[in-house]
Amino acid sequence: MSTILNFLLTILFIMPFVGFFLVFFMSKIWTKNHKKSFHIAIDYTTILFIISVYFLMNTIWGKSFIWLILLVIIMIAIVFVIVHWRIKEEIILTKVTKGIWRFNFLLFTIAYITLTLYGLILRALTFTFS
Repeated sequence: MSTILNFLLTILFIMPFVGFFLVFFMSKIWTKNHKKSFHIAIDYTTILFIISVYFLMNTIWGKSFIWLILLVIIMIAIVFVIVHWRIKEEIILTKVTKGIWRFNFLLFTIAYITLTLYGLILRALTFTFS
């Protein structure tokens, strides 16, 4: 049983889009609302993309960049809080948190795709020229 769970978690970390679509389709069945299901999928799979980017960076460069990932997340949070405070003149924590989390989804999805392509090209070139 633990082998199956380990396999499923590995698949979700390697291919976070699978997790995204699983959550999306399950929530679509549950809520019957496309937009709400999309937002639920974004909210629940952001962590998969963050973990996947960490593992991709660790695989490509052979060292941990958790400090960089955490720094980026903190900097995004700081910028969002300052911008929200400047515009609204008060901080509505739920809106700011949701904005930070969804922006992280966008950023780490782009980072995941970029790092995947970079890693594939790097491995292909290494294999070709070695």
